[in-house]
Amino acid sequence: QVQVVESGGGTVQVGGSLRLSCTASGYRYTSGSMAWFRQAPGKEREGVASVYTGITYYSPSARGRFTVTQQNPENGVYVLSLEMSSLKPDDTAVYYCAAVLGGAGFWNSANHWRSWGQGTQVTVSS
Repeated sequence: QVQVVESGGGTVQVGGSLRLSCTASGYRYTSGSMAWFRQAPGKEREGVASVYTGITYYSPSARGRFTVTQQNPENGVYVLSLEMSSLKPDDTAVYYCAAVLGGAGFWNSANHWRSWGQGTQVTVSS
């Protein structure tokens, strides 16, 4: 059974920094691809950053401010981190971690991922 768990959300002031972490386990024979998405109230879930088939990708809004890193898997546990800096009020959202590729699409398509964490709230206050 695949488990995906996020941690590290919270409230931060404009311009501040925050680090999110995600662990995924319970699956094998995978490229190890993982991704961060976010969803703000009334908006669709959008891709933020990903380590996808060994290549790092960022959304235009994340590039230059966020850094995604992935640790080498250990004992079948995959870890993906997201270091966020220069945070803006528009970054306020629930951030989700995705793992295990599924349907068609690219890293920033929610339908492309099978397993999701429960989400962690990030609030940027002005």
